[in-house]
Order: sequence, then C-alpha cells, then structure tokens
Amino acid sequence: MLDEVLKDEIQTAYRRVLEGLELTPRYGQRLMIAEIARTLAGIETDDAGRRTSDEHVCVLEAGTGTGKTLAYLLAALPVAKARGKRLVVATATVALQEQVLHQDLPALKAHSGLAFDYALAKGRGRYVCVARLDQAMEGGEDNPALSLFEQSLDSGGDDFQKLVQSLGEAYGNGRWQGDRDSWPEAIDDAHWRKLTVDHRQCTNRRCGHFGACAFFRARRDLDSADIIVANHDLVLADLALGGGVVLPDPGDCLYVFDEGHHLPDKAINHFTHRFAVGGGLRWLSTLKKSLSELNQQLGVQPTLARLLSGLPQAIEALEPRLGEAFSLGHQLAGRPEGLGEAEEGAQHRFEMGRVPDALRETSGALVTIFAELSRTLESMSDILRESLDPEKSTGLPREQAEPWLPLVALLHGRALEAHALWLAFAESDSADEPPRARWLTLERFGGEPELTFAASPVSAAHTLAKSLWGRCHGAVVTSATLTALGRFERLQERAGLANRYRYQRLPSPFDYSRAVLSVPREAVDPADREGHERAIVEFVEALDDKEAVLMLFSSRAQLRGVERALSRERRDRVLAQDRLPKRELVERHRERVDKGEGSILFGLASFAEGIDLPGEYLTHVVITRLPFAVPDDPVGATLAEWIESQGGNPFMRISVPDASIKLVQACGRLIRKEADVGRITLLDRRVLTRRYGRALLDALPPFTREIDGLVQD
Repeated sequence: MLDEVLKDEIQTAYRRVLEGLELTPRYGQRLMIAEIARTLAGIETDDAGRRTSDEHVCVLEAGTGTGKTLAYLLAALPVAKARGKRLVVATATVALQEQVLHQDLPALKAHSGLAFDYALAKGRGRYVCVARLDQAMEGGEDNPALSLFEQSLDSGGDDFQKLVQSLGEAYGNGRWQGDRDSWPEAIDDAHWRKLTVDHRQCTNRRCGHFGACAFFRARRDLDSADIIVANHDLVLADLALGGGVVLPDPGDCLYVFDEGHHLPDKAINHFTHRFAVGGGLRWLSTLKKSLSELNQQLGVQPTLARLLSGLPQAIEALEPRLGEAFSLGHQLAGRPEGLGEAEEGAQHRFEMGRVPDALRETSGALVTIFAELSRTLESMSDILRESLDPEKSTGLPREQAEPWLPLVALLHGRALEAHALWLAFAESDSADEPPRARWLTLERFGGEPELTFAASPVSAAHTLAKSLWGRCHGAVVTSATLTALGRFERLQERAGLANRYRYQRLPSPFDYSRAVLSVPREAVDPADREGHERAIVEFVEALDDKEAVLMLFSSRAQLRGVERALSRERRDRVLAQDRLPKRELVERHRERVDKGEGSILFGLASFAEGIDLPGEYLTHVVITRLPFAVPDDPVGATLAEWIESQGGNPFMRISVPDASIKLVQACGRLIRKEADVGRITLLDRRVLTRRYGRALLDALPPFTREIDGLVQD
C-alpha cells in the first residue's frame, strides 16, 4: 500500500519537476504516476523483503505526449529506494536509452529534490579487454588464440595497428573509458572482436589488468547506482545466465520496460540457436591441427593431458556426422548438387517444425558428441582459470595457462551453441504446445557453400513468464502502442503476461480531431497491383508543392516502382529510404521544409516508428497499404501453421492484431505535439471493403474522418 510519506515524496518531486522545467501537468501523466506507485508500493513482502504477492506488474499504454519517462522515474524511484531495491530502466533502442541517460535523468536529478545516482549498464562485449589491447599494442605474437584462430580473419594491417595505438593512448590518459559506443568513429566488427572478450574468456580478478579493466570499472558504478539504464537485450542475456550476473538479481529489481512492445520479439531472437556446418568444420579442423601445440604447452598438467587425449576421438566422430548433416540439408532443400549462384540466402523451413527421421538421428548423435566436447572444454577452462589464481596450485604455471584460456573458452562457447542447436533438432515437441520453428539457410562463405541450421521458439511467453515476471520484485511495461484492436490480449499472449496484472490505457493530451484521416476515392485494393501502384503515383503527382509528407510503403519493390514512375519534377522532391542514411534523409527533409520548399519522404516499416517530425516538418502521412506482415519468416510461418492445426485462424489471430499495432504506430507519426495538425491518407480500399476494416479503424485515435470525400464524426 502507498503510505502517506511515500505519496507526499512523489507528489512533491513531481511538483518541483513541473516548476523547474516549466511544464504543464498532464492528466495522463498523473494517472500513470499514480498507477505505477500504487502497483509497486502494493507489493507484499516477507520479513526478508522477498515478494510474496503476485500482482506486481503493471502494463500501461501511454501515447506520445504523455510524458511517460518522467512519470515512471518519478513513481518508481522513491518506491525502489524505500524497498531497498534497484530500478532498472530498459529500452529497446539506443535513441531512447540516450534520451533517458542524457536528458531525463539529469533533469530529474536537477529539479526533483530526489537524491539518487544512476549508471549505464552494457554487456561485456561493448568494452575493450585491456589485456587484449595491451597484447595487440605489442604485436599479439604471444597469444596462441590469435595465431591459431584469427589468422584467417582480415587482420586489417596498418589500419588495425593505428586503431590499437589510438585506443591504447586514449584509454591510458583517460580520454576514453573503454566502451565501443563512446569512441568517436565506428570500429569495424572484425577489429573489435580481437579487442574484447565474453564472460567465458574473461579471467576476472585473476587477470593482471583487472585494476584497469573498463568493464569492471563500469560494474563498480553499477554497484552504487540507484537507477541502472540498460536495454532489453542485456536484461534477457542476464536472465539467460541465471540472473544477477551483469545486473542485480531479479528479485532485487524493479524493472521498467520502455518500448515494451519490442520485448517479445527481442526474447524470441535471444533464444534462437544457429549452427553453420562449414564454419563448424573449419574450427574443428583448426583445433585438430593445433592439438600437438596444445599438448606441448598444456600436457604437463595431468588432468589437462587426459582431457586433451580425448579430443582427437571427439573431432573424428564429429566430422563425418557434420558431413552427413551438410548432405542431408542440401537434399532436404532440394539442392543435392550444392549451392548455385542464384540461391544465395535460400531458406528451407520444416513444416510444423517436424524434422525428418534421418536428420533427427544425425542430430541426436551430434548432441551426444557436442555434449562431451563441451564438458571437456569446460573442464579445461576451469583448470586454466584456476591456474591464474596464486592461491591455488594446479601444476600449470600462470604464464603458460593465461595465453590459452581465451582460445579454450571461445571453443567452449561454440560447442555449447552447437549442442543447443542440435538438441533443438533432436528433441520432440510437446503435443499441446506450439512447436519450435526449424529451418536451414543456404549461403556462401569465402566462395564456399555454407549451410546454417537454425531453431527458435515461436513464442517467448513461457520463458518470460518464468524467468522474468516470476522472478522480479516488480515491473512496469509501457509504450505508446501496447494494445492491438484496442485490447491487451495479443501482448499478454506474446509476452507471457498474466491476467491478474494491472492493465490501463492512459488518455492522450492531444486533440486528435485536429487531424483528418482520409480514405479517398482513389484508394485501390492492393490485390490489383498495377492499379494500386498507378493510384499511388497519381496521388503523389497531385500533392501540394509545399507539403511535408511521409509516405510509408510495405515493400521496397513498390517504393522503387513508384519512385521510377514519377515525373522528373516530382521525383526531385522525393527523399527515398536507402538512398542515404536515415538520419541524413531526415535532416535533408527538415532543411527543405525550413526553406519553404516542401519535401516527400519515402520510407518502409522502420520509418513508421521512431521518426519524430513535429509541427511543420510533417503535415501529411500517406500509408500506401495496410501493414499486414506476411508470416513468411520461419518463426511466423510455423506459428501460423500450428494455430491452423488447432482450428484457429492465423490471419485474424496474428495478422490483423499486428497490423492494428503497426497502423496506430504509422498514424502516430503525424501528431507529435499538442498544436500539431495535418492529414493521414490511407490508399488501401480494403479498410472499407473487408470485415476487419472496421476493427482497424475503430482502434485508431479519434481523428476526423473523411471517407470518399465525405467528412464523418
């Protein structure tokens, strides 16, 4: 229950922020603060502070202009501090993360009267490994991991060495804190891989550079922070490691998931496994060639000698089995002769996730061998890590163990991922649960054919329910678009959110009647592809020269087709996606509007979310067709098959609700400030002729409607 002291603290802080920033109080913002405070303060606990109640999550749809970032910070921080918990704010995009970190939190600290510290949390892979940087500065000759496993990569030559010297000097004199994102120039992925490590390769306190470690310096800031700013991926990665590894233990955290509609997809991607057969054979071959050197360097330790003696047998067993998988994969994809030039990126999906018996048998054999290989490499890693501890005696000198740990840990990670993939192919799915999606992709690597096996859950609901909502002390999920067709059911189904949690749609501060939603007579059913494209071209040609327009297309082919068909004069006003980086396109659009020239932005789905063009920078949004996603990706297609097998309608259960969310997001580009006005034009007649059209229109904000030229209430 929200006691009077806490209530007064939140209200006082809110009043101070409004005065300090000269903001007008908003009804939706006040409701959001109250709902979050009521939910989080109402969490029941035992004497040790552990949660005992199960109504600890609130899900709030807060449209643009609500001021949701300040609302959740003001409401959740005092509760977190009063409960002795940490507040973890997780965003889906870098842009919002930077806004929270560099604008909202400094403003809150300056004006609220609340005393708190905050820090940014990033994964270990975003920070330079000082040991590797030091080694690279000296030429890297002493590290067998580099000499054996990275020689096939482009070393970058002088470019890499120049980068290394610049990074080393900047880190040494304190001008750079060691995280990749703060370096003023983009760092090539291949170069960065040589300068960072994962949690298996890191030796932690046993490292000679531990005192200067960039990652652990940042971790020390986290230990004292009341608010930790992270992203969805880092939270999911921490949970996958058991929780409390990078971030505090979930039971000690109050989470806020901003841009929460992204969380289910992020979770699915996080639990997708892949294995490239050719790549696997290459690293096994390299390991085989390295065995004599490994034995020479590490075989002096009896346990390591025994473990190393089993590796040749494991490799000999794996190579033919992987060859079988490679051959079977090509046969199943209908390409027994290998990969042709025109088949780059071709996919073969297993219907309902069912794997043929021959491949399942091969997968089962691979599971057994990779499990044994993983155990061997893990045991080797443990011994090498212990050899770095001066208080432990393994019989292997530190100077001999230290160079080999990164290599063995790298191989351990690869073996674990391979084991997870082949286990997903070997296991049978539960009869009463959706199957896993399973597919393979044909590609090329360095001119050679490559075959990648992949498996993924079609829903992250169970995983999120168990490892996130079930374990956290409390949570807030918020976004401008969480409902589909005006209801939360689709999000609940995808994110594993229970019915007992609190759900609310907050009122917007905007007067949406200031915008007109138009379905003109020119709108055509996209089934008539040529007629639809022709109608779009004619519509663009008729646009007013001074308008600031965003046109959203559902396919790149249609965007390009319309662009080509325009007159030269009209085409000169178009700024099309992919012609320039997104940021530069938006800047050019703004410059044209500032000059009074008008401008037309052509964009795909990514332009329907995250583009912020308030006021005169956007006066007309044109949606060329309803944003139905064809479930042709392996995960979506498998889920659709399963729903159909259960007697359901995947179009009505998945496609229509998801289109509703995307349509709301697209329309949301227009009204960004209270004074904004303009027009939204929908050039897809299906919204009037199909039975789902009314539901899609009813889920939109209350725009003034103009259908076939007739204004409607």
